[in-house]
Amino acid sequence: MKKFVQLFVIFCFINDLYPNELKYEVVVDGLEVPWAFVFMPDNSILITERKGELIHFKNGVRNKIKNLPEIISKNQGGLLDIELHPNYSENNWIYISYSSSNDKNPGTNTTILRFKLNGDSAENQEIIYKAIPNSKRTLHYGSRIVFDKENYIFFSIGDRGNRDLNPQDISRDGGKIYRLHDDGRIPIDNPFVNEKNSKKAIFSYGHRNPQGMFYDKNEDKIWIHEHGPRGGDEINIINSGNNYGWPLASYGINYIGTKFTDKTSIRGMIDPIHYWVPSIAPSGMVYVDNPNYPTLNKSILIGSLKFQYLHQCLIENGEIIKENRLLDKIGRVRSIELDSDKNIYIGVENLGIIRLVPETIEKPLVPVLPVSIKGNK
Repeated sequence: MKKFVQLFVIFCFINDLYPNELKYEVVVDGLEVPWAFVFMPDNSILITERKGELIHFKNGVRNKIKNLPEIISKNQGGLLDIELHPNYSENNWIYISYSSSNDKNPGTNTTILRFKLNGDSAENQEIIYKAIPNSKRTLHYGSRIVFDKENYIFFSIGDRGNRDLNPQDISRDGGKIYRLHDDGRIPIDNPFVNEKNSKKAIFSYGHRNPQGMFYDKNEDKIWIHEHGPRGGDEINIINSGNNYGWPLASYGINYIGTKFTDKTSIRGMIDPIHYWVPSIAPSGMVYVDNPNYPTLNKSILIGSLKFQYLHQCLIENGEIIKENRLLDKIGRVRSIELDSDKNIYIGVENLGIIRLVPETIEKPLVPVLPVSIKGNK
């Protein structure tokens, strides 16, 4: 106990020696839950408000996009992620994820849809994927979207609050990462296309609620993070057909403090490359490759909803070697993106979208609290 107290004091002292000096400016104010945003080729911004609004912010003016599909905004559901097709300048496709019913069954589930902008109207709408069945539970929609270098679309759908049924069953939606052609067709090399009764779009399974995802172009890898329950948030690198263990293996416990599993690792399932105890409630995820941010360069940035700060993970050889806590108490960090010049922008609930001012002085990274030291694997 004495050694732990001494270590805690040393960590706090180091943080005092190297205070957080990141500066930022508010670019778009007055947003409630900016779940996601994306930069257009002209550097204007499309912003999703979870309550069901899509905002086009250009030259200081914000316009609401009309003719959106029916979006059911309740609790964790609503209008969620947004992404441009990699060849947007040629085809003008925009992709969104949202919670919808889309049929006569009660409840909602995650839907992926693409459309084209015609002025301030969403036209040429095509549903790429609709998870079924609907659920009356209004949580764990997942919903992050990325494209890889071959223009496959990857997206997450959370376990929808049904951990004992959905994540480990490949015949059911929920608790999965999916992979499709950009028009919704099933790739013939998806891992479960030949499995009877399987959801052919599934790329990996055994996930809880992935709300952060980015594509590493240099390594051709998909990185995600996902919410644990009480503890056990994870970072994973996604590979075809892998089972990531939820809920059979986890570092988390139930919110009431009881255990749902005694296992943190199971043979044949993939362990996380990193986890957090206690949970930081992660959201949003980018990789920084910009020397104008010397203390952030070659790092992953992740928002913390629970502790309301920006979390930095320094990456070396595919492993997290150091962490840092930035913009402490700024608010619930929901989304993080880069513009065409790789400047860093952050969506903060009830604040708006901020831009980090490029740095001039490099400071060493320090361990972050509260993160379990045993969490580095």
